[in-house]
Amino acid sequence: MRTRGFEIAKGYEDKDIHLPVRKTKYAAGYDVEAAEDVVIPVYKPGIKPTLIPTGLKAYCEPDEFFMLVNRSSGPKKGFLMANSIGIVDHDYYNNEGNDGHFYFQYFNCSDKEITVHKGDVIGQVIFQKYLIVDNDNPEDKIRTGGFGSTDK
Repeated sequence: MRTRGFEIAKGYEDKDIHLPVRKTKYAAGYDVEAAEDVVIPVYKPGIKPTLIPTGLKAYCEPDEFFMLVNRSSGPKKGFLMANSIGIVDHDYYNNEGNDGHFYFQYFNCSDKEITVHKGDVIGQVIFQKYLIVDNDNPEDKIRTGGFGSTDK
């Protein structure tokens, strides 16, 4: 029985994508690589964050989610996650909007463009359980979209 893990997202099957790994025995996060080269421009007011594709999707238990987090060395290099931390719900996996492909979104706070190369480690994924309150009454809606679809 599968509990949680990573798969290659549709459209990236032949792109030599590496599944994330923990680098040490007690590491909480799985290191994620960029799926392609991306240039992140220097931040200026009004600029949108740069989305870096991973070529990955992840599955987890219904009472779990996974977080997309910056690496501890990220800010030293100018990487600032636009949303501070990304939360990806269980039902994002295999959604019809984008197959569950998750991206990291960054601003560049350095004084020069940052080029991310395919295979560079761009962040980490951490799986986590969540709790609900006593009077929780979720809608029985099914996710029908990809990135940002719960805002619609």
